[in-house]
Amino acid sequence: MKTDAVTKSVLVVEDEQSIRDILVELFEVEGNSVTAAELLPEALDKLRTQRFDLIVTDLRLGGKRDGGLQVMALSGMLSPDAMVLVLTAYPDDSNRQASFRLGALHFLEKPVDLATIAQYAATVDVKTAFAMARD
Repeated sequence: MKTDAVTKSVLVVEDEQSIRDILVELFEVEGNSVTAAELLPEALDKLRTQRFDLIVTDLRLGGKRDGGLQVMALSGMLSPDAMVLVLTAYPDDSNRQASFRLGALHFLEKPVDLATIAQYAATVDVKTAFAMARD
């Protein structure tokens, strides 16, 4: 076991349990610390107590149209160096523009290919189950 490896912290914010579970599984590999939140209050609490390297958030959380935008706004203040990936089933232009203004680097329409998420994560040195399978 390596002790000198840097742990990367990942926050997954998704109100749909099946998607949240898949994303957590994608990132739960050696070298990562994965935190999951179902709804906005929980996500905001996690952001207040920990810094993250990668944040994957759904745009709509528990019926709140702007839940993901609130996650992005707080992450921009508390984890300013984090890469933010937005997942949404509602990819309209106003959501896209608001997400980019709040610091999202990628705006992905559901269903999202996990390999695409893995590629983006790799650009900030966050490993995924995909990368581990290739090694």
